[in-house]
Amino acid sequence: MKDLFRSYSIGHFINQATNLTEFEIAFFEEMDEPDVDEVHKQTFYEILWVDEGSSRQIIDFQSYDLQPKSLFFISPGQVHEFESWQGLKGGTIMFTEDFFLQNHQNKDKLFELSFLDNIYFNPNLLLQCQDYITFRSYIDLLVAEKKRAIPNKEILQSLLHILLLQVQRSIETTKDLNTTKRNIVLFKQFKNLLENNVAHALAPGYYAQKLNITQHHLNRIVKEITDKTTTEVIKARAIGKNSNRI
Repeated sequence: MKDLFRSYSIGHFINQATNLTEFEIAFFEEMDEPDVDEVHKQTFYEILWVDEGSSRQIIDFQSYDLQPKSLFFISPGQVHEFESWQGLKGGTIMFTEDFFLQNHQNKDKLFELSFLDNIYFNPNLLLQCQDYITFRSYIDLLVAEKKRAIPNKEILQSLLHILLLQVQRSIETTKDLNTTKRNIVLFKQFKNLLENNVAHALAPGYYAQKLNITQHHLNRIVKEITDKTTTEVIKARAIGKNSNRI
């Protein structure tokens, strides 16, 4: 079934549809409004930061209010309702999975960032003042490198990694984890497998085997994170595929 919502690359958000860029950073005040549908999906990760003002963002049909000193995370495949940013001060960091993982052997490195993918944490994160100042200092470094005549991709990637690890550390020191990082990684791997096989109506045992764990172990992880059984999550995603609303 054809998806109701069009998916856009980073190039579309800088009004260069054929641009295959894997990383961009921009300030709201300097951006032209992108020529994309108000309700859409993205093929990349995006982090919005808010210095001043407020905005409302809708992800997977749930509304969030963004306030100053807040970050907002959008992940590939999520349904995002586009909101105007007039009056906002802040900006956006856009990067692909390939950009983040380039030259890294551990492909779970992105999954280990528990705040991404809107699976375990609220995607709308209000930071303490000092944490936000630290975050903004890395944004300034990213902007300075991106504005060079020939930006160094490895430096951009390294700065992005540090920035995201700073966010992870802030979360881990201010919020109680009800599960382990390893369980979050396994759950994200399960969700990724499910997304790639949603049309095939596969049983929980298939996913457990692919993850090299028992079906009981998988069900315990899924229950711990979602309060649903593995079967319930699979059925919910199948319904979402048919309705294009989950």
